[in-house]
Amino acid sequence: MADRDGRAGQASPRKRADARRNEQTLLAAAAAVFVTSGVEAPVRDIAAKAGVGMGTIYRHFPTRADLIIAVYRHQVEACAEAGPALLASSVTPYAALTRWINLFVDFLVTKHGLAAVMQSDNAGFDALHAYFLDRLVPVCAQLLDAAAEAGEIRSDLDAYELMRGIGSLCVGVDNDPRYNARRMVQLLTAGLLQSSST
Repeated sequence: MADRDGRAGQASPRKRADARRNEQTLLAAAAAVFVTSGVEAPVRDIAAKAGVGMGTIYRHFPTRADLIIAVYRHQVEACAEAGPALLASSVTPYAALTRWINLFVDFLVTKHGLAAVMQSDNAGFDALHAYFLDRLVPVCAQLLDAAAEAGEIRSDLDAYELMRGIGSLCVGVDNDPRYNARRMVQLLTAGLLQSSST
């Protein structure tokens, strides 16, 4: 069937853009609901947050696993894209690094229930950890390299080790209200600074 301009069969760029925007809205809504209610939150809550019907969610994401994987990948991408943007907009590379680490901590501490779900037999979860490392380790390395070249931090830091260290500091944050993971990560980040006496 042809459109008004006589073109047939293909979705218009505007329609494709609208579909992408709708999907991004759904992912943002799902992420927000997961933060407050965990990954087992009712789909109706996500639909209400996104302002769509439940059928729209199931059309984009037929299963809960599909939705969880999509949200996770979406947030990994946002964290990855933030690195170069922060490096371009921050006063110093170290400032960019600390701001990015804060985003990374946000990512880690808001994944209520994700770790348990990822232990399931769903094949879609198998590649997520590798994807996470493939996307985020190079971004962290870029920020570390820039701060080291500026003389702000030591030059012998490894991005993977730093991210593992931050991840370890964030473990169990939900189970102990007296534990402040963000403060511990701030102390770790301050320890990256190059001593003025060296």
